[in-house]
Amino acid sequence: MRRVYLGLAGLMLAAVMLQWYFAAVGAFDKPQEDGSFALHSMNGMMIIPILSLLATVAAALSKAPGRTIGLTILPLGLIIVQVLIIALGNALNDSSGNTTPASLAILGLHAINGMAIAMVSVMVFRQARRLAMGAPADDAKSTAAHAS
Repeated sequence: MRRVYLGLAGLMLAAVMLQWYFAAVGAFDKPQEDGSFALHSMNGMMIIPILSLLATVAAALSKAPGRTIGLTILPLGLIIVQVLIIALGNALNDSSGNTTPASLAILGLHAINGMAIAMVSVMVFRQARRLAMGAPADDAKSTAAHAS
């Protein structure tokens, strides 16, 4: 089951990295249309959350530490934050639907939160690899030791 967890964590990390590519495809599409960000939206709203859920189940079944299981579900929570960022940013647009300085300030957080999703996905993959190799997943003390 630990190898399944590793495989799912790897797929999740790959999907998160592809998310940056899909965002660039949408940003550079000319002319900008409603479908410009279709791949970015589908991957972010369906693929990454499903992989996060499946990896979390695999982590639990492989008897990973609770911290690792919690870390594995975190990308799903951060995707919910992504949706809230977009909703709040769009709510601050002017009456014609154009962005305002306030909406841009909020919408810019979408990229920052995306970086957090990427960092968490890397951490999940590292934990899954440790478990698959038979090494114990990091606990709080060894994580602090690696940081220093």
